[in-house]
Amino acid sequence: SFPSQGKHIKSSCSLVAFNTDQTVCPDSLPDLPVPDIVTDLDFSPFDDYLLATCSADEMVKLWRECDPDQDQCSNAEVTLSPADGRLEVVLFHPAASGLLAVASVRGLQVWDVTRDAALTVLEQHEDQLQGLAWKEDGSLLASSCKVSARHSNILPAHCLTDLSTRGVALVPKLALDVSCCEVLRLLQLTDNFIVPISYQVPRKAGQDFHADLYPDTVGHTPAMTAEDWWKGENKQVLTSQRSASSSSSPLSTPSSSAAPSRSPSSTSVLSSGFLPSPSQSSRAIHSMLGPSSKFRHIQGAVLHRDTHITNLRGLHLTTPGECDGFCANGQRVAVPLAIAGGQIAVFELSQPGKLPDTALPTIQNSVNVADFCWDPFDTHKLVVGEVTAAMLYSNSYSQCLFVTNEVFEDPDGKLLATVCKDGKVRLYDPRKSTLPIQEGPGPEGYRGARVVWVCDGKYLLVSGFDSRSERQLYLFSAESLASGSVASVPADVSPSTLIPFYDPDTSVLILTGKGDTRVYTYEIVPEAPYFMECSSFHSSEPHKGLCFLPKTECDVRDVEVARAVRLGKTTIEPVAFRVPRVKKEFFQDDVFPETAVWWEASLTAAAWLSGSNGQHRKISLRPKDMTPVSEAPKEAPVRKYLPSSVYLEEKTDEQKKEELLSAMVAKLGNREDPLPQASYEGVDEDEWVSEELTTHTHTSDDS
Repeated sequence: SFPSQGKHIKSSCSLVAFNTDQTVCPDSLPDLPVPDIVTDLDFSPFDDYLLATCSADEMVKLWRECDPDQDQCSNAEVTLSPADGRLEVVLFHPAASGLLAVASVRGLQVWDVTRDAALTVLEQHEDQLQGLAWKEDGSLLASSCKVSARHSNILPAHCLTDLSTRGVALVPKLALDVSCCEVLRLLQLTDNFIVPISYQVPRKAGQDFHADLYPDTVGHTPAMTAEDWWKGENKQVLTSQRSASSSSSPLSTPSSSAAPSRSPSSTSVLSSGFLPSPSQSSRAIHSMLGPSSKFRHIQGAVLHRDTHITNLRGLHLTTPGECDGFCANGQRVAVPLAIAGGQIAVFELSQPGKLPDTALPTIQNSVNVADFCWDPFDTHKLVVGEVTAAMLYSNSYSQCLFVTNEVFEDPDGKLLATVCKDGKVRLYDPRKSTLPIQEGPGPEGYRGARVVWVCDGKYLLVSGFDSRSERQLYLFSAESLASGSVASVPADVSPSTLIPFYDPDTSVLILTGKGDTRVYTYEIVPEAPYFMECSSFHSSEPHKGLCFLPKTECDVRDVEVARAVRLGKTTIEPVAFRVPRVKKEFFQDDVFPETAVWWEASLTAAAWLSGSNGQHRKISLRPKDMTPVSEAPKEAPVRKYLPSSVYLEEKTDEQKKEELLSAMVAKLGNREDPLPQASYEGVDEDEWVSEELTTHTHTSDDS
């Protein structure tokens, strides 16, 4: 299987990842743990790092592939259960994002990967289903099945290769080398190698772009969502022009020799094993796709069970929609209980374990609780808002406040933002006027909403619903609310409001709702595309929500950028959000800038009311024994892999015999050299004569 940008290859049995920019030995690569035989696999046409697999264990899994310099996540991002027997084929939709066709032995289903059930289950086939194909615009789906009474013969054109073929993958158009008029590239899978086969049109090499060979090709941005497709929309993915560089002059006159032909030497001239695209083409692709987030592979993981608080009982699961459901600080967590009088239980995070079956000590209220939160500057003070009244409580938990709209102050505390069910987003300057200084159209849906300041106070992020009650994210400029949102992205269909957490150090936005199993992650940037989606975190069971802790709770040695606690049905579990990095022995100062100490007050209420403004001080999270990665010594590049010729070279029997004979001759030496005994030294000639006379003399005497 091949992604749209031609960056990875997957082998269907072992699921080993190869990067096509390098020639590699499979033994040195990580593989994905698949519990059973993989029967089919397909890359998303809109996400080069998303791979779908189906296997004999009747499961469909979506894997998030990492770059070569990052640790590969061993867990699937999404798991689907068609429950229709052994699965045979999986195929992404060509125009809608997150839409999959899944075929079993005789059944066929269409899935939206954000849902827990299939969108539709099509009519069963009479015999074994063997293949699927979407129409180009995705409006129709074709299938073929085995029919024993019918036979057909196809006569293909042949391309002779030297090795036995186990499979072939077509490289996407966007990865072709247009500078050498490459119009097609295949990857041949053999028993031991992956061999690129290039088809090139013989043209004069140069800087000109041959437009007649490269019409506009399908782009990389989905035309619609899975939900839009299911509602009846049909849209085609926008096309883009493939060019070698922006300065190339297209040739409108077609060449007389335009028939593609295989280049017999296309594999022998490669130093890396795969044909690289020129740098101009890479820049053109990047310009078309836009920037990608360095947090796109962020991974969420529940920490070890030893850190959990378990055996929670009697939780209040129907708090008002404006309430986040529970709250936590760096030391303790407050949870509402379904007991008359609006009781709240408080647990120490430093004391994990199983709670006793006996009654728990609680904070007693007179009526039901509408909302509550910890004082950010006092970890012992809990503010509680009641439905009808406000009261002062003992046990070091004091102060009550009831707010009807979602309210959030800007980073320096000067302005106040609200979003209301009347469909308006407003900005207030509370010290100057009781009227809003700005207002504009907010979410059209009336279910609920949240608002948070992002991008150093330049924008407002609003989570709400559209007119069809679908969850949406909106971005508003704080300087012009009346102009409406500058960008928006759809989430999914669910009745609960997405509750946002924004980390100003990384501009990472994390959202989830009550009763959800998925946690969304985005990087927010102050220019287009504004929303850059990152990996999602999935839990096996629905949760009440997440509550995030101060940045000092993060394990920076493990590149943990956010720490939260997750409230489940009977548990409180810490969740760590980490960025995969290779050189973890260094402090990753690019993702850990100095952080604001927002848990310390910068001025008093009286000073603020008198017109003063304060700024939180900042601290470094770098441990004293760690060196910043920006100051790490530069390592000389080392070639990790052998040249492609080592893997691709195949010698005939005659060549092997000739090499063996040459080696034997070299060991024996050159036969034209003098023999060793010819170089021995003897006696002089006169000495030889003298010795001979002496012998004769002795003989005469004896006689």
